[in-house]
Amino acid sequence: MVDPDEPSPSDPNLREYLHWYLGDKESCRVFVTRDDDGYPPVPAGQEMVCYESPRPSMGIHRFVFVLFRQLGRQTVYAPGWRQNFNTRDFAELHNLGPPVAAVYFNCQRESGSGGRRRQ
Repeated sequence: MVDPDEPSPSDPNLREYLHWYLGDKESCRVFVTRDDDGYPPVPAGQEMVCYESPRPSMGIHRFVFVLFRQLGRQTVYAPGWRQNFNTRDFAELHNLGPPVAAVYFNCQRESGSGGRRRQ
């Protein structure tokens, strides 16, 4: 999951920001069931870069999930950074081929008193 609008859509000089990288997922099944607490299960795979929730500071940000199919058994290493990640270069480096699926959502910071507060 990447944010191509980091730190702001008008000046994305940290583009792309890597929020999550899940590798070695063996199947492309979409989970629609819920666990006992009502949450969808975490997809199987190896979390190479731990999930970091979206926290856009200004403007409307796009958050993009991209799915690649590994062409064979290979070792794909996690990058050592989150800022200035490049999905296209990463896929080329690891011979992942073109994406087989992608989806995005928009997110923005709540206006007012700095967003929601945890209690």
